[in-house]
Amino acid sequence: MKKKENISILDKEIWEDYIKNPKDIFDKDKSNLTSDHRKNTYKFDLHGYTLLEANKKIREIIIKCQDDRFGKILLITGKGLHSNSDKDTYVSKKLSKLKFSVPEYIKSQKDLLDRIISIEPAEIKDGGDGAYVINLKKL
Repeated sequence: MKKKENISILDKEIWEDYIKNPKDIFDKDKSNLTSDHRKNTYKFDLHGYTLLEANKKIREIIIKCQDDRFGKILLITGKGLHSNSDKDTYVSKKLSKLKFSVPEYIKSQKDLLDRIISIEPAEIKDGGDGAYVINLKKL
């Protein structure tokens, strides 16, 4: 495709109108969640985080979300399928993966547990085995 050298004023106006309201772009996140669920749920993806970084971020998210009155946190950990920990014999094959370490970390932190009603595996549509839903207590 070759770029137009001279763009007409009409083309510019059409483009600017489209940018303001692109009707033909599909928002997959919007379609997966009901409006109440989406407004009350904070979603965060931990892919790429080390265990220490993830633990620090989880603490920050739980505290911030409760303060901001979110009811739920959708925490995406991944399934650990691409983890390099299986190659290291000195590393736990389960607890070195975020999928397993996230709930264990939260359960080991009394101050975080005091803020949480429950930690549950996510539904398939929200990530299934690679995600958790954390239900928060109201302040």
